[in-house]
Amino acid sequence: MPRGAKLLSAVVLACAILMFVLVWIADQPLLAQLLGIVLMAASYLLFWAAIRASKAATLLLAFDPGHPQSFVSTGPYRYVRHPFYVSYAIFWGGWAIASWSIWAIVPFVFMLAVYVSAARDEERKFALTGMAADYQAYRARTGFFFPKLG
Repeated sequence: MPRGAKLLSAVVLACAILMFVLVWIADQPLLAQLLGIVLMAASYLLFWAAIRASKAATLLLAFDPGHPQSFVSTGPYRYVRHPFYVSYAIFWGGWAIASWSIWAIVPFVFMLAVYVSAARDEERKFALTGMAADYQAYRARTGFFFPKLG
């Protein structure tokens, strides 16, 4: 496992512990809990759709020092270039809402910054491969974390 992925795993664990503590120590409104669960379920569906779409591809882990060997443009990749990171961001956002604590914004924003950084790093690496022109065309028609409108 790449060093960056190991570090990311440790950060995810630390943020998850913080979120568990926040959920444990405070009461949350039912509406916040329900909205959080709906967002977490949506993130789960997007995550599995990305897995299905990328099964045949050779994808790298986050912060892998290697260069990509393929990219996927089917399934949720038709709409966003980084559906795995989007699913993670939706999950953390759902958890932040469900915890109903101002302190939950810290891990959410931090994790979002990590995922954006990882996605930008991957996109820089595509520019250094033989797929650069194809990936540039894909970027032109596909959103980064949000689908392109129009």
